[in-house]
Amino acid sequence: MTIPKGGPTLKDVAELASVSTKTASRVLNEHPKVAVATRAAVIQAMRSLDYQPDPAARSLRAGTDRVVGIVIDSIGDVFFAQLVATVEAILDAAGYRVLVASSNRDPARERETVQNFVQRRCAGVILAPTGRASLADLRLRDTPIVFVDRIGDLDGARSVVSDDFGFGLTATDHLIRHGHRRIALLSDAPLVETTRLRHEGFRAAMAAAGLEVDEQLVRADCPGAADVMRVITSLLALDEPPTALISTNTRLSLGVVPALHQHGRTDIALVAIGDFAMAESLSPAVTVIDHSPEAVGAAAAQAMLLRLDAGADLPLDRIQTVPARLIVRGSGELEPPGPGLSHGSTTPQPRRRRNGNHR
Repeated sequence: MTIPKGGPTLKDVAELASVSTKTASRVLNEHPKVAVATRAAVIQAMRSLDYQPDPAARSLRAGTDRVVGIVIDSIGDVFFAQLVATVEAILDAAGYRVLVASSNRDPARERETVQNFVQRRCAGVILAPTGRASLADLRLRDTPIVFVDRIGDLDGARSVVSDDFGFGLTATDHLIRHGHRRIALLSDAPLVETTRLRHEGFRAAMAAAGLEVDEQLVRADCPGAADVMRVITSLLALDEPPTALISTNTRLSLGVVPALHQHGRTDIALVAIGDFAMAESLSPAVTVIDHSPEAVGAAAAQAMLLRLDAGADLPLDRIQTVPARLIVRGSGELEPPGPGLSHGSTTPQPRRRRNGNHR
């Protein structure tokens, strides 16, 4: 057999396996109605000729490529990096590859990226939407869409989310039950629904306890860890500084912990929304709400596989909520300072936790 300079073609494979080109194509595209012996002969011919399929040509024949596009806020975000790693592992095991792009929370960039993935004939798109703006006006070509971390607006699409309102409520209620009244909330600007809901949960817990929110303690001007030191410094300079803090995402927690240590104020209670590496090894160990990116990513990947395997008409619950849990480690159980420590002091004194143990 004479092999073309560009390498063997599917026609060469079919000739060596003594089948039609159509049958060889069916084997290549994993068509179920191919006899076992025929499939084995074609696969052996592919190996013998070292046949390498052309992904572009294959996607044109199939209508889609075995690639799933993922659009997130930023690949530099710890939460989304872990989420994408989980999605990639699950889809890879199912024979799909992933393409990852950052929207940088820009709605226009987000829509453009989704449209580009569709035009590239991606089999599906997993999207962390910046808002509730609908994608219905885009030319989606029936491409399956799964929203992740936030609720999206598209008929037939599933949104895999966490209980963000519950996160803010639980974190605040936990600190209130340990005696805190001056609780600071640190977040980035509440432009996306996850942040807004965590703020609402915080305010709901304060209202339920009959506590007034001091707006000086609600700091939504922390886009990243680098901004936290400035905010912590200003909070501690207040006439009545907070006795407890809530960090609304892992990105900020990675700035809050060193800021408190540098100020010598590890006596301030802390609950972090989202676990992070070494959180359990610090002193005090950080109490967290385990907003697991692995669990959210796994649920989103499975939802996508269901859509890819069963088609667009598969009945799916529109919203799937992934549960989270409060992990008590010490920092969130510190009580407010007693009479021996004034609000303006920067020298922490040992305080007794409600379980009777000393720091």
